[in-house]
Amino acid sequence: MATVNPLQFIQQVRAEVAKVVWPTRREVMLTTVMVFILAALTAVFFAIVDILIRGGLNSILGMFG
Repeated sequence: MATVNPLQFIQQVRAEVAKVVWPTRREVMLTTVMVFILAALTAVFFAIVDILIRGGLNSILGMFG
């Protein structure tokens, strides 16, 4: 691995950071809201699946118990 002068390294880091496209406040807020909505929908979906599986198992076990 080639050794780099610390000054060159800092210059390269600054050049790379300058290339980064930072999101706007609106984009951050929008994606944050989307994450919360999708997390809530996922939680509701798995809660419904859990209720259905529990009901099915209770009815099956109730027939034999």
